[in-house]
Amino acid sequence: MTNSFASLGLAEPILRALAAEKYETPTPIQAQAIPALLAGKDLLGIAQTGTGKTAAFALPILQHLAAQRAHPVPKSPRALILAPTRELAIQIAEAFRAYGRFLGLRQTVVVGGVGYPQQIEALRRGVDILVATPGRLMDHMESGHVRLERVTHLVLDEADRMLDMGFVRDVRRIVAALPKRRQSMFFSATMPPEVTRLAHEMLFQPVRVEVTPQVVTVDKIQQNVHFVNAADKRTHLIKLLGDPALSRVIVFTRTKHAANRVAETLERAKVPAEAIHGNKSQNARQRALERFRSGRARVLVATDIAARGIDVDGITHVVNYELPNVPETYVHRIGRTARAGADGVAISLCDGSERAYLRDIERLTRRPIAVVGGQPTLLAERAKPAQPNRHGPAKHWHRRFARRAA
Repeated sequence: MTNSFASLGLAEPILRALAAEKYETPTPIQAQAIPALLAGKDLLGIAQTGTGKTAAFALPILQHLAAQRAHPVPKSPRALILAPTRELAIQIAEAFRAYGRFLGLRQTVVVGGVGYPQQIEALRRGVDILVATPGRLMDHMESGHVRLERVTHLVLDEADRMLDMGFVRDVRRIVAALPKRRQSMFFSATMPPEVTRLAHEMLFQPVRVEVTPQVVTVDKIQQNVHFVNAADKRTHLIKLLGDPALSRVIVFTRTKHAANRVAETLERAKVPAEAIHGNKSQNARQRALERFRSGRARVLVATDIAARGIDVDGITHVVNYELPNVPETYVHRIGRTARAGADGVAISLCDGSERAYLRDIERLTRRPIAVVGGQPTLLAERAKPAQPNRHGPAKHWHRRFARRAA
């Protein structure tokens, strides 16, 4: 295993920036991906959030762009990074800014939820690096504010979530507007068939880097489930939050409406809380995140799509107020806690309609989730054989649900 960034072949200005960020040892995905990308290879990375993948693709891109010594051309970026959510796009842009602080490269972020004029002006002046969500980028392409014929580096980050959100058509249209000769990087936590097909379309003889199994339940997370009737969940959540050990908590709901309702209930119960979901403006989402990050809000109530890309340290508990209908989502949710070697707790509130979701999660993670308290009728019913899902296979309907819910 490579034990220093210097041994990966990175340039001195980048090494200086990494030292300023107190980065000392590459993560596994960085150690494997950076040399291949510096050599100009396409890359297929299978990695979850928190593995260091942003630096794995950002550092080689910065080095290549700096070496070319090209001046920015109006409306024509040289590197394009696509992300599924505003929060993740902003987080990626911040990383590029930190790692490239000594290189003099220009960059901007193009996302929904904020006004067009500032984005249009930044694109008009010219940027080296453009970080964007697909929908807003398509708006600028159709309005003639950005052209992609000079792009030499493409990154598609969190591709599985991109497809879950219904962006596959936009992504294909964007890729079709790019030069055929380019370096492409494709990152996904999971590789269902549709994601695999998209990777084959985008990449040329890629190096494959897989640093974790496709689904990993974090061993350091204590997981338990409380069987609770749907009508009693808000009362039960308030009771749980009576324990001061739940000091920084993310509560997950499946829908925007539920997120608002839960946050309002907590505020009435004198529990400082913020809701974050796709209907919130970008400024409102950033304010909510800042309150949560600073500790002024003890609880962040979030939908899955809105929460993707949130990077907040010290989350003590994740509460699944509603179990996810896609079992892989459970793994992403609980991975928000127990980071950087810390312990964490994941609590799931399961009502009678969610028993099938719980069985799917246990089947995927290959371990039972400990039951705490609950109602005997539900516990007994849990042992019944699984009934056919009346909605049909998840792959045919959960994406529509995700787009509507976020």
